[in-house]
Amino acid sequence: MNEILVLYYSKSGSVKELASFIARGINSVDGAEAKLRTVPEIFPEVKKQKNSIPETGSLYANLDDLSNCSALALGSPTRFGNMAAPLKYFIDTATPLWLKGSLENKPACVFTSTGSLHGGNESTLLSMHIPLFHMGMIVLGLPYSIPELSKTNSGGTPYGASHVSNQEKVLSISEEEKKLCIAQGIRLAEITLKLNK
Repeated sequence: MNEILVLYYSKSGSVKELASFIARGINSVDGAEAKLRTVPEIFPEVKKQKNSIPETGSLYANLDDLSNCSALALGSPTRFGNMAAPLKYFIDTATPLWLKGSLENKPACVFTSTGSLHGGNESTLLSMHIPLFHMGMIVLGLPYSIPELSKTNSGGTPYGASHVSNQEKVLSISEEEKKLCIAQGIRLAEITLKLNK
């Protein structure tokens, strides 16, 4: 069984919901299994991380989850056009994996959510690609052969699945966004299986 890590940080719940749809796509492919993990909050005044088991939701990730996965789906809300600090902090701790080449030649994809149409979805996705390239991963996007990519009036980019909410009233994940997440999960799982034959 190819275990695919769906690693995310979610503040309001939108990225967590996207992660669940990506996991659904992964789990629909025989031979692939999604493993959902999150990262703890960080604050400038905190000197140590929280316990490894959160009170609710997905378990916190550790470097073994990252090292042992067959592939990675990485998700974060947009923070000024970049990934959120808690996820970046976790990625920054992965230097030992980079030194060993633990993630080289493993497929990866990214996903995000933002509060407005021009809130930085694409720049966030691109910023999330950078550490994956440095780790030697094979970064996947969403091809235009997926019909929803051309039809969406909300989230969805060739760089990865995304969600656009609204600053005044949080909008739920649209049907196109759901389908793009599922398609991204399926694509990640299928390519992982092909590479691991």
